[in-house]
Amino acid sequence: MVFFVTIDEYYDLILEVHLAEGHKGRNVLMPKLQATYKNIPREVVQLFLDLCPTCLLKKKTKKRGLTVKPMVFHQMNDRWQIDLVDMQSAADGEFRWIFVCQDHLTKFIHLRALTSKRAVEVAEHLLEIMLVFGAPSILQSDNGREFVNQIIESLKDTWPELKIVHGSPRHSQSQGSVERANQDIQDMLSAWMLTYRTKQWSKGLKYVASQKNSALHQGTGRSPYEAVFGTPMKVGISSSLPSALVPYLTTEEELLEFLEGIGREPSTPPRASPTRQGKLVN
Repeated sequence: MVFFVTIDEYYDLILEVHLAEGHKGRNVLMPKLQATYKNIPREVVQLFLDLCPTCLLKKKTKKRGLTVKPMVFHQMNDRWQIDLVDMQSAADGEFRWIFVCQDHLTKFIHLRALTSKRAVEVAEHLLEIMLVFGAPSILQSDNGREFVNQIIESLKDTWPELKIVHGSPRHSQSQGSVERANQDIQDMLSAWMLTYRTKQWSKGLKYVASQKNSALHQGTGRSPYEAVFGTPMKVGISSSLPSALVPYLTTEEELLEFLEGIGREPSTPPRASPTRQGKLVN
């Protein structure tokens, strides 16, 4: 279902999606908005982004580098790149490092807060991920082959049948992707902390990972989540219904009544009328 909205509703709707996507740009916001709302102009979205204080603070000059031929990956879990982001200057209690794990085909990432950069601690988090998503054929890290070997040996202690080979450190065809991901993660995490007025970045990692995995990736033409699971990430009924109606739907019966009524409000009147009411488009 797609809804028409009034001009007065533009700002609140764009702000809501913009915050949910971790202050992403127009190419991410437009598909998200158009999935539910019919008539929000691209120019209005761009104007909103140009005036967003948080986006202005994190905006940096993009550096142009050498273009390398992209590596072709045929399946998910062919190659994982793992990396550590140093957060010692902004330690969150015992947490001083961010562990980043990215699948190179789907661009799906996993983020974990670490107390140290010891291989055994990294291996513990990797094991949790692998037991859910499977293990890669190649594990690559720019921290060196010795570091990766220590991780693999630690994994084999608890998973003897596991067989992984280590990739070339600083692999030219994958290094750039991870460096861009790391910078994007730090920018999104800074925006999250600024929005929620907190310095506890360890709590924001799970939300940043979710935002990044659900955002459209320009290289693949879909979100990492969709590339892995075959469907866009859903956030309950708020993924497909106008946000003004969602707070007033509390039971499955009310939801079905609304859907069957094609826009009719639930039979049980809410305590307060919604401030925004979209018009349904068939």
